Amino acid sequence: MVAVLKALDEGGAMSDARRLIRVCARDDVESGAMLQVSLAGLPALAVYRLGEEFYCTDDLCTHGAASLSDEGDLNGYVIECTWHEGKFDIRTGQPCSLPCTVALKTYPVVLQDEEVFIEIAEAG
Repeated sequence: MVAVLKALDEGGAMSDARRLIRVCARDDVESGAMLQVSLAGLPALAVYRLGEEFYCTDDLCTHGAASLSDEGDLNGYVIECTWHEGKFDIRTGQPCSLPCTVALKTYPVVLQDEEVFIEIAEAG
């Protein structure tokens, strides 16, 4: 399911279009866990749930290309890549410890009813 959103900027002009892409149902991810999601046209994604908060990043560690959803260890807002013990903040994608120095790409999450969506900028 894809929905297109256009927002008004402060001056009343239309800003860049964004689309919502469904990644999973809320119940697909238990609290304190993560889920790998594969969608056409996007890299593998990791969806994280902490209570009723959801976050989404690219799934591959930027240091060693390990799957964070398959091999990572989630502790609060920090995902640790178990290959080399690098860590990232899932809210911002910023690395929290070496050897990771390149941020993970993050995606804004939108919850609608029982579904989890991410926002993607429209090309064009």
